[in-house]
Amino acid sequence: MSTFLPVDEQMDLLEKGAAEIIRTSDLRERLELSRTIGRPLRIKAGFDPTAPDLHLGHTVLMRKLRHFQQLGHTVIFLVGDFTALIGDPTGRNVTRKPLTREQIDVNAETYKQQVFRILDQSVTEVRYNSEWLGKLGYEGTIRLTAHFTVSQMLERDDFSKRFNAEQPISLHELLYPVMQGYDSVALECDVELGGTDQKFNLLCGRELQRHYGQKPQIVLMTPILEGLDGVQKMSKSLGNAVGINEPPSEMYGKLMSISDELMWKYWLLLTDLKQSEIDAMRAEVAAGTLHPMETKKKLARTIVAGFHGEAAAQSADENWARMFQQKEAAEDLEEVAVALADVAGPDGQLRVPKLLVQLKLATSGAEANRKIAEKAVKIDGSVVESMTIQAPTLPARLVVRLGKRAKAALIS
Repeated sequence: MSTFLPVDEQMDLLEKGAAEIIRTSDLRERLELSRTIGRPLRIKAGFDPTAPDLHLGHTVLMRKLRHFQQLGHTVIFLVGDFTALIGDPTGRNVTRKPLTREQIDVNAETYKQQVFRILDQSVTEVRYNSEWLGKLGYEGTIRLTAHFTVSQMLERDDFSKRFNAEQPISLHELLYPVMQGYDSVALECDVELGGTDQKFNLLCGRELQRHYGQKPQIVLMTPILEGLDGVQKMSKSLGNAVGINEPPSEMYGKLMSISDELMWKYWLLLTDLKQSEIDAMRAEVAAGTLHPMETKKKLARTIVAGFHGEAAAQSADENWARMFQQKEAAEDLEEVAVALADVAGPDGQLRVPKLLVQLKLATSGAEANRKIAEKAVKIDGSVVESMTIQAPTLPARLVVRLGKRAKAALIS
């Protein structure tokens, strides 16, 4: 009798947070076969050790690997120590600076230490692609590249843009998707995971597996996670990242700084909560029965606990409350009595622009709207994302801050 869950139950977890699956029907079919013959699928995701520390953006793929692992499938954490010598050109408009073998080895060890905060080390297969790519030799590389044309390579968005902009493309960069594709052949993968920006590389794996007589792998892509700014891809070089090795209080504080809207994407991609549970929580916030800040605090606690434990998460939560919420509540601010009727719309909801004008933090509704759009307004420590606030969720005292100026609104 199969030890694997029914396919519908497996798909419920695997499709959560997936941006695209090529193809969903093939994944279902392979899961059915897996149950029938009792053989786990082989799932891999590759990580080039180009930096010594991982951030939450990297963990989106790792969490999906964990989902496969929880379902009983074989997970391969592939360290791209050989492909790191080339440097992944994805999303780049210039050639990456090559790393030395010493830098790659040091970074790879750091990656291994960090990844097992998410994956179960006892059942994770760790592989290095230098095992097979280092043995290909000149003849093997030529035979491998013969399966692709230059025009196919230039169909890749990154290369096409650079070619049309007359920006240089080094010859070795064209080898990267071919090498990554060969990883799937060497490991006989059933499924490969990657971000949506990796689609070209992932499809190269399918193409090469066909050439080598293997069943083409299913490709499961996850969305790109925006960083703390809510705009750019999470990246340490952009200063918008949350490192998984950061102290609990620092990690918690950074997570509390994200926008209310981005919070939902973090719930989806950085936690194991079911989609139905996230949807229910979002409905409560929309209905005004759950405050967005409480939801964000729960998110920060959940993520911090995953990397540092429950006690550290609770301590970070209490420290943040002391430093920010209690500080603002105790701040010697000018208190202004505000009648809800004066700042509410016909639907009874508080209009934030009206409140700003009433408190004389903005001179007009137009200025207030502009400042809200610029994310320059905070209420009780949270950046204002909406022009309205549900009246039933309003506390009696609101700390309203625009830039460096703040006042306390006493709502009646």
